[in-house]
Amino acid sequence: MSGFKDYDEHDDVDVPPRIPLPRASVEDGDRPLPAPEEQPPPLVLEHQVLKSLLGAWALAACSAAETAAVEEHLGGCGACADEARRLREAVGLLHPPESLDLDPALRTRVLEGCLDRRPPRIPVPEWAAPYDAETARLDALLQDIGDAEWHAPVRLRWFGGDGAESRRTTVAGVIAHLLTVDGLVAVALGLDDPLGEIVAERPTPVARTEAYWHTSHFPPTRGIRVPWREQSHELVRTVSFTGAGSDGPAVSYGDFELPLRDAMLDRAFECWVHAEDIAEAIDYPYEPPSPQHLHRMIDLAARMLPLVLAERRRSGPAAGAAPRLGVAGEPGRSLRLEIEGSGGGEWLIPLDSPGAVGSAELEVAHVALDGVEFCRLAAGHVPPAEAAAGQVGDREAIRDVLFAAASMSRM
Repeated sequence: MSGFKDYDEHDDVDVPPRIPLPRASVEDGDRPLPAPEEQPPPLVLEHQVLKSLLGAWALAACSAAETAAVEEHLGGCGACADEARRLREAVGLLHPPESLDLDPALRTRVLEGCLDRRPPRIPVPEWAAPYDAETARLDALLQDIGDAEWHAPVRLRWFGGDGAESRRTTVAGVIAHLLTVDGLVAVALGLDDPLGEIVAERPTPVARTEAYWHTSHFPPTRGIRVPWREQSHELVRTVSFTGAGSDGPAVSYGDFELPLRDAMLDRAFECWVHAEDIAEAIDYPYEPPSPQHLHRMIDLAARMLPLVLAERRRSGPAAGAAPRLGVAGEPGRSLRLEIEGSGGGEWLIPLDSPGAVGSAELEVAHVALDGVEFCRLAAGHVPPAEAAAGQVGDREAIRDVLFAAASMSRM
């Protein structure tokens, strides 16, 4: 006989449950636990009511119960499911995705707001502001790229005497180029030369860059950013503290000199141009400078055009010859350069002599160009024959000016 009691299936016996019920604990003060909340029953709505809720559902404006009812209905009603899909697509058109890239003018607006509240004790000169802004924008780009992108191939382009020329380097090589050419301004201000003990054959931008590239033990890497950025900060600080302006030292480029004000604008222009070269190489969005800074860069190029025209006539590549020599300070034959769009304006370019004065009465030609297009022409990125320019008047004078603008470019 077994030691277990046999129970009949009809016996009234309290059998403990397999899963015990929760018991009150000391922490609960021996109070029974509250009963679980009952979920509200799902909404039961008619087809027409559910159909009328599709617009609110697409906008995520339904309550949780309405959303559950609509989505359950969509699983079994093909007509409503198609309508819901179309409404969701329409909502997507109402809210287009926004770019995550910062507005290039954001830094300028933030600084202007700060400076309106508390002006700087030592402000950056207006003529140095474009360089300050362009180096900051390029530095923001450089901080946003990975290690591998520093070795991405970049093709530097310019317009030489025989036509378009180019040189292949890397993103790091471009920053090394900017470092060495900015060093010309540093030397003029009495600061350290980034070339150090490296000796260039000639004190030209190209010779200095080639010397730096060839004497480096290793190709430039992302480590080049730090000395370049420190030098750009030092240049801005120096011109701000010294107040150097029209009385500041001239900056020698080897073959020519520029006043300090113009040299800082030239460096801002080249910083922007090469930042675009880098951005194009790594598929990075990049905007032109602010209109006021772009206007200053265009003005520098327009002021240099008479000198470049005269040099081209002396060296032979100019197509047209001046019918008479202009007298310094006197009006002469002129071309009206009209720059449209951002940074635009009008300039009268004397054609016969760099010392002559532009004259509306002696205007023989008129050229109209977009501001960014003109800058890319001056950077050697647009061939003169392909520049999208509106042209009226003396064709030879127009050709001379367009080719002179392109010949201002260099590596």
